[in-house]
Amino acid sequence: MQPKTAKLIFFTYFHTSIDREAVLLSFPQKLYTTEEIHVAKELINQGYKHDLIVDGTVDFKVKVNQAIAYLKTAGYYDFFRTYIKEITEIDGLTQLRETEISIWTNQYAVENPVDAASLLVQKAYSMQEYLDGEIYYGGNAEKRSVIKRVEFLQALKEKTLVSAVEQECQRLLDLWSESALSF
Repeated sequence: MQPKTAKLIFFTYFHTSIDREAVLLSFPQKLYTTEEIHVAKELINQGYKHDLIVDGTVDFKVKVNQAIAYLKTAGYYDFFRTYIKEITEIDGLTQLRETEISIWTNQYAVENPVDAASLLVQKAYSMQEYLDGEIYYGGNAEKRSVIKRVEFLQALKEKTLVSAVEQECQRLLDLWSESALSF
């Protein structure tokens, strides 16, 4: 697959006979180096959005697409596509793959599409912190990402027109409220 191209970015450190050279950049395939992260940040700051890829079984894709529909309903889809380019089904634990700009997850994690959507927001927020150079793992980072997850559930609850989704949001918010006591 060809990398997606983006707007022109002017860098002063690309010197030629012209004072400033326009360089057309594409989003890096992987984020291993500080230069790749810098390019990714520049493109994101200019409004870059990934063309989201979902890779897995048909059942997995159906559940993830339901979760994505909830991201759209709550107004979080563009935020998500800013920081995540792929969701891949695995037979293991859910994890953010920062260098691959992706989330690896399993069928069980997406079984409840409302909860799955909130998990996707949480992982996207962690990816945002990674790109911003913040500590994106550990206790304090986990608290911050859970706050974003709860904010998403509140937004979805307010914006959905489906009472079952509203009720599921409230159920999950109640669970998060109970677990917040341990923070």
